[in-house]
Amino acid sequence: MTFLKKVLTILLVIFIIMWPIYFISFNKSQNTPTIEKEKDTEWKGVIEIWDYPRLNVETGSRYEWMLDKIRKFEKENPGVYIELRPIDLNKGPIKLEVGLKTGNLPDIAPVGADFTFMKEDILEPLDLYLSDKEKQKFKFQALHAVTYDGKMWGMPVMMTTYTMYLNLDLFRQRGVEPPIDGNWTYEEFVEKMKKLTWDSDNDSKIDHYGFVSFISPNYYNLWGIILSDGAQIIDENSNKYVFYGDKAISGVKKVVDLKKKYKVTPEEFGLISGNKAWDMFNKEQVIAVYPTGSWAVRVLDNAIRKGEGFNYTIANYPIGDKRIPVSLNNSVCAYGIFKQEDKGKLDMCVKFLKFISQEKYQEELEDLGVFPAKKGIKDIYENNPKMKRLEDCLSYTQIIPKHEKWKDIDRILQNQIRLAIIGEKSSQDALDEARKQIEMIVE
Repeated sequence: MTFLKKVLTILLVIFIIMWPIYFISFNKSQNTPTIEKEKDTEWKGVIEIWDYPRLNVETGSRYEWMLDKIRKFEKENPGVYIELRPIDLNKGPIKLEVGLKTGNLPDIAPVGADFTFMKEDILEPLDLYLSDKEKQKFKFQALHAVTYDGKMWGMPVMMTTYTMYLNLDLFRQRGVEPPIDGNWTYEEFVEKMKKLTWDSDNDSKIDHYGFVSFISPNYYNLWGIILSDGAQIIDENSNKYVFYGDKAISGVKKVVDLKKKYKVTPEEFGLISGNKAWDMFNKEQVIAVYPTGSWAVRVLDNAIRKGEGFNYTIANYPIGDKRIPVSLNNSVCAYGIFKQEDKGKLDMCVKFLKFISQEKYQEELEDLGVFPAKKGIKDIYENNPKMKRLEDCLSYTQIIPKHEKWKDIDRILQNQIRLAIIGEKSSQDALDEARKQIEMIVE
């Protein structure tokens, strides 16, 4: 009996000593899989993104900027795959509109600054995913472009604007001085364009012209002239269409007069495509002034380095009665997230947009010839005076109106102005017809 008590006592002591060790060991073994399980709960799968080409002049790639971010994000997030589907600059907006009607949409697309999509049943509001501090990092213009009804509908990534490009070789050949500090009045602009329109081979045919552009929905190359007298398209307070009356007519007439009255444009102005107009300026070099986006700086600089280009500078649009230069542009590229049923997938989409908008990737936008959407980014164009001047032009850039019928308004308006340019209508008649059609669709 005494021996049994001793054995039991020894076993009890062993149990008392070993129990805490077993308890710790057991909990450790139980907790380890729990931690792994928490890691595994982060969403995995495929995210589809549609994107427009963004030309890198150095490499010639049109999608490398985005593809590079995709590769890095996938590496940091195993099990997540970003499927990029390229969309065309001209057909892309139509494809997105069709997708909106049919429900055939990607998870992410560059529509976050497009008012057409700024609705709860289309896009995911991003406010809950960004702190006030994160929002304040964006430039005012960028944040304003993606905000409606107090909500943020897209993640701004890059910005651009339109300006006028001047072939300095042609200016010097004709003894014409470019505008001082890049500013000129409409009258000064016209006088210079007259001198830059001439017959270079004395065959009694004009073969060099002061100015050319093209007109097409979703492109606003000409609107710096059209809005120079202070007209508005949509009243910001009432959200009503107001592009009629003296200021609107005089702005359109200024564009029409370049062809009809002053004859400083090719006869096909109003009919030619954007590619043809650009080739006349860039390759044929028979145009002295051409308005386009900031991407052209990299293209023209690259041509100079190859010994194929020409000396050039940039200038603001001619100043009219508004008294300051102006341009119109859908100047902010912001990516929106279409409605998601899976909360985990939505979180991952937001994570991806935050990833591509990081400051270190904002610094890479020099490769694309565009500007950061965030404040406080190091001066990526400190050694490029042309891009520095272009960056100043951003302050004169008006964002396209936030109107639910904007795409229809844009199509009608640009088509009617085109008819005025080619001489089928007067400026007054073109705007009267545009007003009639637009008010019908708005009502």
